[in-house]
Amino acid sequence: MKKLAILSLTALIMMGMLPGCGNKKEKVEEPAKALNVIYLIGDGMALPQVYAAMFASKEEMTFSQFPYIGVVDTHSSSNDITDSSAGGTALASDHKTKNGMVGMNPDTIPVKTVLEVMKEQGKETGIVVTSYVTHATPAVFYAKEPKRSNYENIALQMAETENLNLIIGGGMKHFNQRKDSVNLVERMENELGWKVYDTLADIDVTCKKYAVMANEDHMPHAAERGDFLPRAVKTALKSLDGAENGFFLMVEGSQIDFACHANDSTWMMDEMMDFDYAVKVALDYAKEKGNTLVVVTADHETGGLTLIDRQGKYTNVSFDYSTGSHSALPVMVFAYGPGAERFTGWMQNRDLKGKILNACGLENISDTLQENPGKKIQPVRINHDSHPSPK
Repeated sequence: MKKLAILSLTALIMMGMLPGCGNKKEKVEEPAKALNVIYLIGDGMALPQVYAAMFASKEEMTFSQFPYIGVVDTHSSSNDITDSSAGGTALASDHKTKNGMVGMNPDTIPVKTVLEVMKEQGKETGIVVTSYVTHATPAVFYAKEPKRSNYENIALQMAETENLNLIIGGGMKHFNQRKDSVNLVERMENELGWKVYDTLADIDVTCKKYAVMANEDHMPHAAERGDFLPRAVKTALKSLDGAENGFFLMVEGSQIDFACHANDSTWMMDEMMDFDYAVKVALDYAKEKGNTLVVVTADHETGGLTLIDRQGKYTNVSFDYSTGSHSALPVMVFAYGPGAERFTGWMQNRDLKGKILNACGLENISDTLQENPGKKIQPVRINHDSHPSPK
């Protein structure tokens, strides 16, 4: 009995010593940081558009492969229902702004975008869209303009920016058919260091600064342009892959919005499938590399889409639109890769820039840009009417 008591006491003493033996704190591994970011925006795409594509498609949609999903509030500073320029500015920066404004806060002060911060960090940058390259969503990442329809001013800012390595889309007319008679394409090639193409074929993907404007206007509908968007994303990734400090690529499925403005379900489905193929290219790249954050979201919902049985019998589901404009519906955010866990729960559209920077190990300290000396940006009266039809 005495021997048993001694053994028990010895065991207790040893157990008490264990924490002392392990005074060294276990090394906690820091979460992996994203080297690259692919930011995909489905213009006009909320949960109804995503689920409509899932519902009608016989293929498994890439959206279902994302492990982290959140909800994003889209209202602008001036309206309960945002337009693309205000919605895009919030997604690109820390700021909600007035409908109609590009890359500025409500007081017309330029704001710094996530693309600009990434460029400051030495990352290469790119934009791929199926609209004009000067349209609202692409423009908010590189331009500062009080009125989104000032396409020629936006084109000039694109031509002169040092923040872009590549841009792909349509809208050549804003560069070579200008009211000021300036041929910006020639200036871009002769003075500003760009290579300019009008097709995806035969691009020098090793070029450090190129623009592809594959149509005078917006790109054709998905049914006509074929696999332009996923091919453009692949082209951009070939160019950006291996960048020493990583890259930031923004991709927009621009014409989901156009189709929903028109309440055209066939067109909408074509655009959604096309965008999903582009998302797959991005996700496949991220899965292969392991160092790439993919974030998929939208600027707003368009069309007030619902999936209903008009007869109320719960059987024959049809796509039903309540408006030819935008709605106040929140949108989704899907994330994969290092830092993806940050993109869950309810958030504001202006929160995404900070979450992306944090995922890259960068502190979100940027705010408004200083105005250029002697270049006062005059406040203008903004037309807050709903987003104009692309037609």
